Amino acid sequence: MSTKRIVIIGAGPTGLGAAYRLQELGATDFVVVDAAPEVGGLSRSFVDAQGFTWDIGGHVQFSHYAYFDQVMQRALGEGGWHHHQREAWARMFNRWVPYPVQNNLRHFPKEALVQCVQGLVQLLKRGPSATPPSNFHEWIDATFGEGLAAIFMRPYNFKVWAYPPAALAWSWIGERVAVTDLERVLNNVLLEKDDVAWGPNNTFQFPKEGGTGSIWRAVAGLIGARHFKLGVQVTSVDSARRLVHLSNGEALPYDALISTMPVDRLVPLLTPHDPVVSQAAQQLVHSSTNIVGLGLAGQTPAEMATKCWIYFPEDTAPFYRATVFSNYSQAHVPDPKRFWSLMTETSESPAKPVDQATLVEQTIKGALATGLIGSREQVVSTWTYRAEYGYPTPTVDRDAHLAKVLPALEAREIYSRGRFGAWKYEVANQDHSMMQGVEVVDRLLQGTAETTLPFPAVANRGVR
Repeated sequence: MSTKRIVIIGAGPTGLGAAYRLQELGATDFVVVDAAPEVGGLSRSFVDAQGFTWDIGGHVQFSHYAYFDQVMQRALGEGGWHHHQREAWARMFNRWVPYPVQNNLRHFPKEALVQCVQGLVQLLKRGPSATPPSNFHEWIDATFGEGLAAIFMRPYNFKVWAYPPAALAWSWIGERVAVTDLERVLNNVLLEKDDVAWGPNNTFQFPKEGGTGSIWRAVAGLIGARHFKLGVQVTSVDSARRLVHLSNGEALPYDALISTMPVDRLVPLLTPHDPVVSQAAQQLVHSSTNIVGLGLAGQTPAEMATKCWIYFPEDTAPFYRATVFSNYSQAHVPDPKRFWSLMTETSESPAKPVDQATLVEQTIKGALATGLIGSREQVVSTWTYRAEYGYPTPTVDRDAHLAKVLPALEAREIYSRGRFGAWKYEVANQDHSMMQGVEVVDRLLQGTAETTLPFPAVANRGVR
């Protein structure tokens, strides 16, 4: 067994995956450092003063990895999970449209339906382009036609990413966006058939108690408290002397450093300074995510009693997605006979600013305007959380910047992994993130090759 001293920065899914694998392989000389007082990172959960449980966004558990599934079962046990059939919807035209909307156009008003079908027919007439799209905006137009692009795809994606689609690449898409099949669309329209089974997360599991954070607290418990230093910040990294300096005055020696902190924040902490790497890291773009939870009096309305999450492409609400969080587990509310809950997500960036002072009020108004709630008096609790780093934005130049940053760090035995450590949205779910930690440990201790980070298409192909 290798005697490498390994320091892990960040106790989210990636850092915990690395630590879990190190322990599994018999390593003992490793430590996980996190500025937060508890583990979980963006997968933490919180309980507000009224007893409602909240996550940092609409996390769900589905997997591309048998190993991940095994760890999850060990963490919470077979009896620790609810298993759900996904019901995803869009709220638009003041009506419910099953998701993906492109397969369910029969629910659109007739004028909008005709506009979308005409756009798809025009695409068919033009045939495939001789040149590939140069950005996400062009990919949307070439895939969905002008009608769907204008009505749903462009406005919704701006609300999600908080940047214009033209600023984004399209190579990240993979399984994350359902493409449009004209024959399938017309078949569904003519036969009045709903088409809702698309996607890798059409079934998912969720903890019975404690929200998503309970999973990662359990994983940390399997690793052992002696391997964690929580509530302390990394102040600098001396890559020449292989030392991580902490805010409590400690200096941790390492042979390999696994960092899951945002790489644009890690690079300025490094000595010696590399101006090329620093400049590239600062060009990486991200958006912030604002979570507003609404604890609500009464029973879940019948029309939302089985819905999971809902998309909002229109300007009637500031949020792009709402999760009926009490549907995931009744334990999310203090008394399921008297309360239910909605959790909303609103993106933010310099291109799409958010007024923090009025966001809760705007969220309540949006919930009223879209018919999620019937009256303001239903709201008995509000909870807010702003994740400065919400989404790693796959800009058109992202990969060029990462090609300058990640290899240069590895030359110093620093392995930047995870949602913002590697900055690849396409492999940034909980399963992807944990497995990035697992795979980099296998590489360091066993010499095996990583697959998730360098080959996103392979990672997203199915359970392996």
